[in-house]
Amino acid sequence: MSLSFFALALFLYLGLDVPEASFSPASAAASEGVKITYGSVIKLMHERTKFRLHSHEVPYGSGSGQQSVTGFPNVDDSNSYWIVKPLPDSSAKQGDSIPNGTIIRLQHMRTRKWLHSHLHASPITGNMEISCFGGDGESDTGDYWRLEIEGNGKSWRQDQRVRLRHVDTGGYLHSHDKKYSRIAGGQQEVCGVREKRPDNIWLAAEGVYLPVNGSK
Repeated sequence: MSLSFFALALFLYLGLDVPEASFSPASAAASEGVKITYGSVIKLMHERTKFRLHSHEVPYGSGSGQQSVTGFPNVDDSNSYWIVKPLPDSSAKQGDSIPNGTIIRLQHMRTRKWLHSHLHASPITGNMEISCFGGDGESDTGDYWRLEIEGNGKSWRQDQRVRLRHVDTGGYLHSHDKKYSRIAGGQQEVCGVREKRPDNIWLAAEGVYLPVNGSK
């Protein structure tokens, strides 16, 4: 792997701003079909609206009061990076591919908290709230999400349409056109709904994609 790959990964790990233009072909998934592996740092794009899954150190003013999660319109925002992690008791290693149906966790790169859900109501629609919670040494089953690949895919790839279903509540990670009036940047609500809908679909977009174990 190239030096630029490790430099970019280090910048992201330290939480520094890295312009999208600085991603080199050696470090980022530039073509469709690249496998997503544990340890990869990705942005998740809502298929219909093209907003990226986003979080920052702003708590909800209702519900759980935990760190808020939104959809963000700008591609080059550094608060939209997530690290793909296995469960704490898993034997999976960094660089392993992720089969359909696997339960994963997503850790917010900047704040180190986990993508989380529960039965609190979301602020705009009253669906299930999606938040960020915990930290490097603090994670529970509220952070567990089952990967559901649309179509015939056997393992997660960049060009695949996927749903993420919350294990505890059965809610799908969901977004829509309804936007927050008091949050800058035209950010839209991200919530959980129990039904399969077109607005449950996400795709892996920009990021640092670690190569599959054993590949060159």
